[in-house]
Amino acid sequence: MRCPYCASENTQVKDSRPTEENAAIRRRRICPDCGGRFTTFERVQLRDLVVVKRSGRKVPFDRDKLLASVTIALRKRPIDPERIERMVSGIVRQLESSGETEIPSEAIGALVMEALRGLDPVAYVRFASVYRDFREASDFAEVLGEIARAPAADSAAGADAPAWRDPATAPAVKKL
Repeated sequence: MRCPYCASENTQVKDSRPTEENAAIRRRRICPDCGGRFTTFERVQLRDLVVVKRSGRKVPFDRDKLLASVTIALRKRPIDPERIERMVSGIVRQLESSGETEIPSEAIGALVMEALRGLDPVAYVRFASVYRDFREASDFAEVLGEIARAPAADSAAGADAPAWRDPATAPAVKKL
């Protein structure tokens, strides 16, 4: 593994441990040339996925890019980072097990929207605003209406539902 600090290819593994319910291995590495320390993750990859963009352009699937976009949608929300990681891993597993090597970006977006809808409605609206390319306030109102019309999804979440879904612990909403 190449050192990210000095580009030396002579690095050593100092510690290895399983993470993400044994779906990945976290390795702490050190570079003997510069003394730099860094972490790498090793995951099983069933097949090389290619994302087909709306323009028709094809790019390699990047799990980190998916994680970054979900993290942006969930910024400053009371969601445990482990739950975010599990959600992203679940989406990647669905994509890999679909049997397709070329995945339309719309399909990935739909999976993310579905997962965010069950996890956090604010993040769902944030992601939808970019994914669906909102142009007007009425676009937000439409998505908020979708959320309001789907109470069954909230009750289906059950005990794993975030505390903000419980009316007793919900934050007070200020009326304008």
